[in-house]
Amino acid sequence: MKFFLGFIFVLFLFPVKGIHAQASKAGAAIPARILFIFDASNSMKTNYEGIPRIEAAKKLLFRIMDSLQRIPNLELALRIYGAQVSYPPGDCNDSRLAVPFAKGNAALIKSKVSPLKPTGITPIAHSLNLAAGDFPNSPATNIILLITDGIEECGGDPCDAAKKLREKGIVFKPYILGIGLSQEQSKAFDCVGTYFSAEEPNALVHVVGVVVTQTMNRTTAQVNLIDQGGFPTETNVNMTFYDHFSGNIRYDYIHTLNARGNPDTLTLDASPSYHLVVHTIPPVEKDNIKLQMGIHNIIALDAPQGNLEVKRPNGTYNFNYRIKCVVRKQGDPLILNVQEINGIDRYIVNNYDLEILTLPRIYMTGVSVGQSRTTSLEIPGAGELKLMTGEVGSGSIYVEEHGDMLWVCNLDNNQTIQNFYLQPGHYKVEFRSRNKKESAYTVEKKFSIETDKSVTVNLY
Repeated sequence: MKFFLGFIFVLFLFPVKGIHAQASKAGAAIPARILFIFDASNSMKTNYEGIPRIEAAKKLLFRIMDSLQRIPNLELALRIYGAQVSYPPGDCNDSRLAVPFAKGNAALIKSKVSPLKPTGITPIAHSLNLAAGDFPNSPATNIILLITDGIEECGGDPCDAAKKLREKGIVFKPYILGIGLSQEQSKAFDCVGTYFSAEEPNALVHVVGVVVTQTMNRTTAQVNLIDQGGFPTETNVNMTFYDHFSGNIRYDYIHTLNARGNPDTLTLDASPSYHLVVHTIPPVEKDNIKLQMGIHNIIALDAPQGNLEVKRPNGTYNFNYRIKCVVRKQGDPLILNVQEINGIDRYIVNNYDLEILTLPRIYMTGVSVGQSRTTSLEIPGAGELKLMTGEVGSGSIYVEEHGDMLWVCNLDNNQTIQNFYLQPGHYKVEFRSRNKKESAYTVEKKFSIETDKSVTVNLY
């Protein structure tokens, strides 16, 4: 289906897919890459203000290139479509990279554009899809400038092309400069980008200014991790910026407060929308973050945190083995963290359930972690059980609790001497030798464990 868009200039800003843009972390200069896509199709022979559209397009392209010469570290490239196969019938694959990216090649691009005559068909969407592969796979500010009369003759749709590129993780932000378009016709670009009329005296200056702003003015941001008082005091936690559409990782940083106590400034690519994950426990997230190009942006997330410590008293049997504490959000079975005993970890302010992996397990529910304070819990110190069985066999240890016998652990059925570190309490061990084939040979003994004391139990 064909649709007439008039003579348009479209600017696309996008990052190359898959680039994990680390170069900007240290403020290193990265190149600015501009790909010109030029329409040399048959429809460009129509007159505009007394000259063929293609000649007006050439003048527009050359003025843009001259205006961008002050951009440092600039690399240019040229893609041409509709220049090889005459229309009719034309060829919907008639799109080629005429000049690859390089520095100082403006004269070469002009020499390729100057002799062009209106020739073939107009595969706009196809050319946009090919353009993604024209950029080197390294960090840069990547821009597409498309100059065309806007007659899509291959069934393509710029809006659909934009959607597909976003789905592939190539997120771009277009600006359209149209000539001779009515207000109704310009609405066709609502799904593509921002429209400017070429009849407006400052339209070209404005569009060129967008390119200069994107390539010369850094887009920066700070991430404010807000405490319960509403202040951005939380810090020293990892955060990951993902591409909102593709899910690819774009940046990884450890959040930092600068020398003035303010969140540090990050230099980011303004083109994509971001999904930010701050790796607190549990993580906090913010999706579909859109940065304002060329200015400083503030990204705020609520991330109030406090400390949790689970500790045991010093003693002979308390540090002979390492135990851990499983932490879950209150009422939620999902494990958030496995914390070392006698260590301190930070958590988002909330209530938590703890499962301490002692023998037997210790369970604590509804443990409150408050803003900027340490919740400290102390569990009893362990005692030691030395178990002698004389023969190998099967058995288990149980604890007496409120008149019930609760399973604690099984014995190693290949060992005759075993050591266990148990919490204080009253226990019973059940054992049967492997050589005894009747249940009546089960041996049962009761014993008690006290903190920092050892007890020996003989089962023979």
